Amino acid sequence: MSAKFGGGRLAKAARIAVSDVLKVRKGEQLLIVSNPESDVSAIAQAMYDAASEAAARPVLLYQSEKIQMEFAEDAVIAAFGAKPEVFVSLSSQKLGKDRLGIAAPYATGRRNWDHIFHYQLYGTKTCRAFWSPGTTVDSFVRTVPIDYALLKARCAAIKKVLDQALSVHISAPGGTDVCFGLAGREAKLDDGDFSRPGSGGNLPAGEVFISPENGTASGVIVFDGSISLHDRDILIREPIHCTLKDGFITGISGGGDAKELLKTVTLAERRARSYEAQGKLPQGAGERNAKNARNIGEIGIGLNPKARVSGHMLEDEKAFETCHFAVGHNYDGDAPALIHLDGLVYRPTISAVLKNGKKIIIEEKGRLSSRFS
Repeated sequence: MSAKFGGGRLAKAARIAVSDVLKVRKGEQLLIVSNPESDVSAIAQAMYDAASEAAARPVLLYQSEKIQMEFAEDAVIAAFGAKPEVFVSLSSQKLGKDRLGIAAPYATGRRNWDHIFHYQLYGTKTCRAFWSPGTTVDSFVRTVPIDYALLKARCAAIKKVLDQALSVHISAPGGTDVCFGLAGREAKLDDGDFSRPGSGGNLPAGEVFISPENGTASGVIVFDGSISLHDRDILIREPIHCTLKDGFITGISGGGDAKELLKTVTLAERRARSYEAQGKLPQGAGERNAKNARNIGEIGIGLNPKARVSGHMLEDEKAFETCHFAVGHNYDGDAPALIHLDGLVYRPTISAVLKNGKKIIIEEKGRLSSRFS
């Protein structure tokens, strides 16, 4: 569906995002950043209109399209200086990295943040947000109006299991057979409730995700759905086989899509070292970021009943009967990298081993266990 056909359905979805998801209040500052590309621009305008109807104070900024390893415009980063209570990113690719934050990270206690948005969202918790890279009008009007109470209950139940787990094992018909440690990690939710300062996620919402313990990934991941590269998302034509040892990818094989993934990973390695040489990364951070370009930084479970797999990762990773793994940086801040490449696996069987030794099946061949359905 092109933007011009969004009509009343788009306005309705935007109102749901403003009122039900973000719960925007009168007088709040709402910063929207987008690109002059038809679909994301149309959604951004609809969000601006819905926020205006809610008597908020929206501001809409456009910048040129940014991909995985590019920087946001300085004016966009500067807009966060106003400390907006609500932020919405509707980018055709990425918001863009924070040039200043990478060179001199923002600090809260013992945690550093290399982007002012992450600093305000997770560090100082002065804003709430959603971000929808690569979304389309069709996806937005179809996947935003869902039963958020049911989604929230499912996400909470799965999070509870993962938070208590020592490890997780994932297998799939395509050949995936991999184990991760989870001790000390806490699962995160994308349940569509972004109403509190410090809360945020994607629209479409619908996943539970967690970062594995560093150095614990072992086995084989066979990506057979879709995958993100540094400049685009693709539907996988020939499965991509990744062998893992001690938390890192040690081999990537397959056809042309595997070559594209390897190209992106090696580009991230090379650029990390280059950024340090140019002073864009602190001394010593270049090699660490390069090494983590082969890290497994996330395990996620899709839970949005309206999501479809079409080669647009924002929606793909929320689809039922899929899980996804991310190559690159994690969400716990102890494995930085210049990339975070989500890749889908179809019909996974996911089992967690808890601290008391109990084994819980979360999904079997893509079907949620009855305790979560």
